[in-house]
Amino acid sequence: MLVGDWMTEEVLTLFPKAPVLEAVEMMRDAGIRQIPVTEASGLVVGIVSDRDVRDAMPSKFLPGDNVAVGEGLKGLRIKDIMTHDPIIVSPDTCMEVAAELLLNNKIGGLPVVDEFGLAGIVTEVDIYRFLTTVTGVSKGSSQFAFVLEDSASALEELLDDIWARGVRLSTVFTSYERVEQGQRRVFIWVQRLDDSTVDSLVMHLKKTYNLTYHVHRGETYKADF
Repeated sequence: MLVGDWMTEEVLTLFPKAPVLEAVEMMRDAGIRQIPVTEASGLVVGIVSDRDVRDAMPSKFLPGDNVAVGEGLKGLRIKDIMTHDPIIVSPDTCMEVAAELLLNNKIGGLPVVDEFGLAGIVTEVDIYRFLTTVTGVSKGSSQFAFVLEDSASALEELLDDIWARGVRLSTVFTSYERVEQGQRRVFIWVQRLDDSTVDSLVMHLKKTYNLTYHVHRGETYKADF
């Protein structure tokens, strides 16, 4: 899954010399939280966020700083508060890499740049949209979570078993967090099932594998051993 498939392509931008109040109005009117900053040539030179704007605002709690917000921001320009030389990604960057960059750097958006310049922006909202789509949550899929032996055969056996029961798989994720060495956690999303099919499948999976919980119709059910 690549950034180019999920990014927001219609991007509002600002020039470095634009007044900060322009960013305030743009964010409010468009309902956005990050705006790339570009030169006239299209070169991305920064990004300004709602946090940058908030940090620039005068505080009503400080003596002598009780002027109206608009007045206190009049002299400020975008170049005074933006993040210079922001982290950027290309349309061919994997969405998982983009998500890790957002997480590790505690930022909300990444300008997407190709050989022609700014191509879009990928934000936390795009990551959420990607996640809910690939897991099938938006289509009412059910999730099953297991702890398995860390071997190809263990996972293959489980997937073949589920498939043989006429259940169509949507997505499979694995993780090595919070398990003992030699094990891994496996999360399987399957396409929409009716209640009776889920109940029957859960009974079989609990008997045969280390099923830790399942999620159906938005409700989480922990395995009761």
